[in-house]
Amino acid sequence: MFPTPIEKTSRSWQFTYQSLLPLALIMWLLPLIAVAIFSIKPAADFATGNYWGAPTSFEGLTNYMAVFTQSDMPRYLMNSFLITVPTVLGCIILSSMTGFALGVYRFKSNLLIFFMFVAGNFVPFQILMIPVRDLTLQMGLYDTKMGLVLFHIAFQTGFCTLFMRNFIRALPFELIEAARVEGIAEWRIYWFVVLPLMKPALAAMAVLVFTFIWNDYFWAVVLTQGPEAQPVTAGITSFNAQFGVAYHMLSAGSIVAALPPVAMFFLMQKHFIAGLTLGAVK
Repeated sequence: MFPTPIEKTSRSWQFTYQSLLPLALIMWLLPLIAVAIFSIKPAADFATGNYWGAPTSFEGLTNYMAVFTQSDMPRYLMNSFLITVPTVLGCIILSSMTGFALGVYRFKSNLLIFFMFVAGNFVPFQILMIPVRDLTLQMGLYDTKMGLVLFHIAFQTGFCTLFMRNFIRALPFELIEAARVEGIAEWRIYWFVVLPLMKPALAAMAVLVFTFIWNDYFWAVVLTQGPEAQPVTAGITSFNAQFGVAYHMLSAGSIVAALPPVAMFFLMQKHFIAGLTLGAVK
């Protein structure tokens, strides 16, 4: 019924597994490796068609310095932080409260409201493109960072509520009952009893939402234009010139844009894994 652990298989199968695993890892990382190699090549290599050969000269430092000094990349990075960080905070605050309400209180419409939060995650975001864009135009939020923040909070809160509600339902309800017997107000139960227990889940959710929002390209293109409000995922396209593409700059900018979510994961790795595995053995 369950797969046999690799340690208990034959020696030939273990050798095959150990040989194929690095190959699969290299295939998975091959696009990233290609981008990293492109980022250290000079522009002349692309003009002469030397896409996959060895660099004629290593221009990594020059390319990465040019990304910050000869483009609007610093502004795009700042825009991404100004969009992503408020979105993560907004999703955490709203979903922790809605998750608390749906996970702790028992009322008739509890399941219906919960299903409405969940149902929003199954709506294809492509069909929302035109109505959301028109709505932001009418509200004066088009091509603004605030428009992106509000939209992402509204769109991500459903998933976050699902995450937090299920986590809170797994907590010992006796803690809440004991606090109520002591006469503690409901908001104090949320703040002093439930919220501290939610720290692993909040950390895991913060990493997920940070990655989702930082890597978003679709809505960054639909709801913004120009360096005033565009995040880095959309701003990288500025390296596409009218008569060509600066592949070395584009690759270097892509590596720079990928670093913050990677750093976020490694900084929060312990809390992220704890939040995903908490309660897994119950």
